[in-house]
Amino acid sequence: MKQILQNLVNGETSLVDVPCPKNIKSHLLIETRNTVLSAGTERMLVNFGKSGYIGKAKQHPEKVKLVLNKVVTDGLMTTLDAVRSKFDQPLPLGYCNAGVILESDVDGFECGDRVVSNGHHAEVVRVPKNLCVKIPDNVDDESAAFTVLGAVGLQGIRLIQPTIGECFVVTGLGLIGLLCVQMLRANGCRVLAIDFDSSKCELAKKFGAEIVDLSEAQNPIITAKGFSRGRGVDGVLITASNPTDDIIHQAAEMCRKRGRIVLVGVVGLNLRRDDFFKKEITFQVSASYGPGRYDPFYESEGNDYPIGFVRWTEQRNFEAVLDMMSSGVIDVKAVITHRFDIKKAVEAYNLLDDTSVIGIVLNYPQQGRTVLTSSQVKLNREPSKIIEGAIACVGFVGAGNYASRTLIPAFKDAGAILDTLVTSTGISGVHHGNKNQFFAASTEIKDLWDNKKINTVSIVSRHDIHAEQVIAALKAGKNTFVEKPMALTLDELENIDLAYRKSNKSNTVRLMVGFNRRYAPHIMKMKELLNSHRSPKSIIITINAGAIPKEHWVQDSLIGGGRIIGEACHFIDLMRHLIGHKINSFKATMIGNIPGIEVREDKASITLTFEDGSFGTIHYLSNGGSVFPKERVEVFCDDAVLQMDNYRVLRGYGWKGFKKMKLFQQDKGQKACAKAFIDSIVNGTQCPIAYEEVMETSKVSIDVANSLRN
Repeated sequence: MKQILQNLVNGETSLVDVPCPKNIKSHLLIETRNTVLSAGTERMLVNFGKSGYIGKAKQHPEKVKLVLNKVVTDGLMTTLDAVRSKFDQPLPLGYCNAGVILESDVDGFECGDRVVSNGHHAEVVRVPKNLCVKIPDNVDDESAAFTVLGAVGLQGIRLIQPTIGECFVVTGLGLIGLLCVQMLRANGCRVLAIDFDSSKCELAKKFGAEIVDLSEAQNPIITAKGFSRGRGVDGVLITASNPTDDIIHQAAEMCRKRGRIVLVGVVGLNLRRDDFFKKEITFQVSASYGPGRYDPFYESEGNDYPIGFVRWTEQRNFEAVLDMMSSGVIDVKAVITHRFDIKKAVEAYNLLDDTSVIGIVLNYPQQGRTVLTSSQVKLNREPSKIIEGAIACVGFVGAGNYASRTLIPAFKDAGAILDTLVTSTGISGVHHGNKNQFFAASTEIKDLWDNKKINTVSIVSRHDIHAEQVIAALKAGKNTFVEKPMALTLDELENIDLAYRKSNKSNTVRLMVGFNRRYAPHIMKMKELLNSHRSPKSIIITINAGAIPKEHWVQDSLIGGGRIIGEACHFIDLMRHLIGHKINSFKATMIGNIPGIEVREDKASITLTFEDGSFGTIHYLSNGGSVFPKERVEVFCDDAVLQMDNYRVLRGYGWKGFKKMKLFQQDKGQKACAKAFIDSIVNGTQCPIAYEEVMETSKVSIDVANSLRN
């Protein structure tokens, strides 16, 4: 199927063949009939991509400081690589979709139903159920595709709280502004519409508004005073997209005492205190389609808000807009200026800089279901040229930031043959698959299990499905490399153990967790130095982990496993590796249960004891500052100390023949870790990290997290 994607590095917009997304719980799979380009939002995204790194930095100055701090702690090259990788993720465009349901297990929605959603510009989209609404019979697909844009404007109107007879200004007459004019008129309000484009002003006039045509040098403040009968307008709805601060200032001047200003668009926000102080004007920014937006509980998980407490959610706003279309209150046909076939989408985007353009509709010719729902697309590499004679042929699951930036290139550099890249939506699979010379991209993990050429699988998916996918890979007889954590619960770990022992009777299948710190040059040097010392060691590992919001999926014990299981396992393994003996016991404590501390588990101390008498403490702390190194390892042994900072410098104190090892670029061992794994397959040797150690570290990590929670 085809989908419109944007390259954030250079702003290039392209129409790409991608696999059909796999449907999941509480979602609908929809065949698209029409989508609408949002000139404001999508123009802004395209221009951001074209702006270059300096231009991007100017638009996000708050991120520049974080980048500079990372340069100090991680080095220039590592930071530049991270920044490039952040932008090297294809962005799906569009959020106004009308189509027909292909797959549904959701109550109230059946296959064949016509629905609107915030789906992207793609022939097939997967959308959460709370972002979908059925289309009335008397509303055509083309008109229905404007529903989401209408809901954006409607939410702004709800916030401005119009009553019959009040007078309002609408500033900016793009699609949303023109729809808002119609909805405010339907509320029994008088409307003054403002724009630089005469044709848009004429449309607003047709919808019942009085107008201020700025291209004719009309003074909006004077006009608004007359329009409001000298009292000042009751409110201003800003739907413009313009970086100037003057729009807010102008809006305040137009308002009466205790007037209301609601921002729906994007404008400069350097507010002047006197504008608001003297009149006690209220100012509010509207959150897109309405309550529920950006809330995973509502959107991703499909939970509704009780209507008795939240009357208008984003889904119910969609319904209201469709009802207004059905009754004739909203006329969208009048705002359509261009229509394009999806195959000519790039031409459509080239029109976005034309300010006279209002509504651009994309049409999607109906294709056969087989064509649209194919889970796999072939990429730019011929299998006959890459598979012949291959020993380590790899299928990847996941192409997020870490996988695409680090792990996939590491496997490629290690000599692995990259066959199929599986991702949930298929978008990143195609982008990074082509970039790294995969043969195919897929949205169906079964394609890996059924592919006889693939003898190795690398799993870099979301934490809660690692165990399930590891077990499936082992049952399929594949060598398995899984990013940490391998499992989130002891039961999952036990099931993995059963699958491993059953599938590995011939001792040929490898199972390895990506504990890459072992392979960092500084750690390998530490291990070399420590191997000559048999006496017990004392280790302190300090992790300046950085804060992650409570709402982030990593913090969810059922999805991400929490940060002890999800990341601190690295350092449990590292300590186990440096000491070289089994873990005897552990003791863990965390910060106190004090008001204001939402997450306690990521501010913890873990002390491990070992069979040889060694002990070590891991300080995993998320409440530090970013200017301090993220990872520090200190080892005390036989009147000597080793200190490693952030995989850039290792210092020795009291070590004969060793004082310092410094690297120009940070190296956490990912490449060496991947190479060790691939080499073991190619050479037919044992897995680089013993299975027993992988299981030991995984179990201790889960036990530590459980002890903190209990």
